[in-house]
Formats: sequence, C-alpha cells, structure tokens
Amino acid sequence: MKKLLVIIVLGLLLNTNAQAKHKTFDYPFLYYKKFEAKGSENHYKFQSNLRKDKDVLKEIKNTKKTGLISYLLFEDDKIVIDESDIPDKTRKGKNNEAERIINGLLQSHSMGKSLVSYVTGHAICEGYISSVDEKLTGWDVIENTLYDNQVLIDLLNMQAGDQRYVGERIKPHIDNILKNKKNKYGKKINVNTVPLKTLMKDYFQNTKKSGRVFNYSALTTNVIMNYVIFKTGDDWEKLLHKVFNEHVKVKDNVYFHQTAPLPLWGPYSGRYSFYATRYDYLRIAKTIMDDWNNNTCAGKYLKTIYERRISKNITGYKQAASVAGRTKKYGGQFHFDFSGLEKRKILGMDGMGGQQIIIDFEKKRIIVVNTLDQHYNWKKIVYKKIKQ
Repeated sequence: MKKLLVIIVLGLLLNTNAQAKHKTFDYPFLYYKKFEAKGSENHYKFQSNLRKDKDVLKEIKNTKKTGLISYLLFEDDKIVIDESDIPDKTRKGKNNEAERIINGLLQSHSMGKSLVSYVTGHAICEGYISSVDEKLTGWDVIENTLYDNQVLIDLLNMQAGDQRYVGERIKPHIDNILKNKKNKYGKKINVNTVPLKTLMKDYFQNTKKSGRVFNYSALTTNVIMNYVIFKTGDDWEKLLHKVFNEHVKVKDNVYFHQTAPLPLWGPYSGRYSFYATRYDYLRIAKTIMDDWNNNTCAGKYLKTIYERRISKNITGYKQAASVAGRTKKYGGQFHFDFSGLEKRKILGMDGMGGQQIIIDFEKKRIIVVNTLDQHYNWKKIVYKKIKQ
C-alpha cells in the first residue's frame, strides 16, 4: 500500500511542469509540507466604500472563460471594488480532487518570489543578514556550485549567471525546469519539487556562473529562501511569525510550501509557493505600501532594491498582458517601471495564470487579482485602473 501511495504521489509531482491551458493550481496545497505563520487576533480590519465597476463585473461574471475569481481595488485607505467568485475547487480535470481551494487559500505562483524577498528584507532588518551586498559563503548546500560566494543582490535581481542551466533564457521559456536534465523516471527535473541540497549535489557540482544578465528563474528564488532559512537557523519560523502575524497582521494562517514529500529525494527545503486568503494578500500589499511610505526598516530595504533595479534587457520580453510583460525593470524579486508609467514608483508582483498585485506608492492605490487562469482583460481591469 505504501509503495502504491508513493507511486501515485510521485506521478502527481513529476508532472507539475505541465502547462495546461486551464490549469494553474499545479502544486496542490495538501500534498506538501509547509511553513506556517498563524493569523493574528489583532488583524488589520479594512474599511470599505464600495462601487460597482462594469469592466470588473463583466470579467468576474464570466469567470468560466476569464479565469478571474477575485478582484480587490484599494484606494483612499478603503476597499472600493470587491468582487469574487471563488469555487470550492478548481475546474474539472486531471487530479481535480487534489486541487481544492482549502478555506479560501489562494496560490501565489510567482508572486511568492516577491514575498520571499520581503521576508529577506526583514531578515536583514533583524540582523540575520548584513545587507543586500552580503556574500553567500559558509553554506555547505551550495559549496562548489555557481551560487557559492555570490552577492545576494545579484540573486535578488535574477542575475545569478545560471542561464546555461535553468531559467527563462532557455527555450522554451519555463523558469523551473533544468535544461536537458531528466531523473531516473525519464521526467524533466522540476526545481520546485526536488530539494535544493539534492539539486546542488546531483546537478550543479563544479558549475561556473556566466555573465550577469537578467534570467528569471525559480531556482534562484529558492536559493535565496533557503539561504535565509540557513542564516536564521532555529529562528526561521519565528521570523515568519514576526513578518506576517506581528507586522502584517494577517487574519488567517498563511503558508510557504516545502519541496516534495518523498524521502528518496533527500531533505526538505523551502520554496516560494505561498498561500493566503484574498484579503490577506491585500493586507500584505498594504503593509508593503505603508513600509515604503513610512520609511520603516523594511521600507528602506524596498527602496534599496528599487534604486538597484536592473533593466530586463530582453527584446520583446514576454509581451504578455501582465505585470511581468509590461514592466521594463526588475529589482529584488519585484517588477518595476510599467510601460508608459516609468516615472511613477509602482511595484508589481506577478504569478502564473494571472495572479497580480500592483502597488502605487505615491497614489496609495493597490490592485489584487487572483485567478484560475489568465483570460481576463488585463488592460481594462488592471493597467487602466492603476494608470488613473
């Protein structure tokens, strides 16, 4: 029976790189160990001054086509648009029973990369890491690999020099698959399911970094996250509590995933996939905005990575109607410099399938979008709203 269970779970996990047209919940919540930060009894309570928006209503009412399941617009210190149609589970399809939306928890996809950065900023503020210019040394997991002795800011800016092995500079543009590498089952290596120590030992020994160019990569974020775990030691989950419970004051428990629950792949490691409720995503975004505007220690970290942002410098990069596709610069795991709005200080987070958080620091406006897939009119309900 145990053998059968392992085979079933293995089959699910090894196929998580499938990019089905209507399937973005590819890392089922229940199948992975998690790091948890509990909700606060003193959670932030929003005020509302709601209005109906015809463009948002059109997209949310046609959710089976558009994929839009939640939309929040926050401005003037209030929620002004609040629409949702969150199903009990994702649409019919393979592994549907494994893909239930549990207690309203919505997956971040790559927005979680930005949240890893936010936690990293707090680790710097708490003194576990000296600065964004700290070198990754003394960590046995990455010894004798291209990541060893690198400067943290280069990883935060996706300039790790790992473009020969992983990332969106490898065609096809999948940021979580190792180039030309397969495991003993003949499946492509997904860096989000294989523990980091195993990846470094089996596939990155004696590798050398290439030039410092922007190369969007899931593995780079996971290296950052696990470096923070290494530096905080026994205080890692205390740090998560301090960030999300005490500082953000989320209402419900939030989670970061760990890697695949299969002992044969080696010790667990953290990865950026994050789960929160729709309102807690807004609480996180509001806290980031407040940090910036109040110049807190975390706010100074955000301003530092903004000042040291880099050009994506890829002709025709993505071109998708999304935060990632319509921004020109990248800094500290966040997207900056929206096309046509370059002079405005606007931060963006982007996740596969249309997950979006946009924060306009000067106009104090936030948009949070959660989806099952991305077929909604991004220009109308996101870009035009933030441009106003």
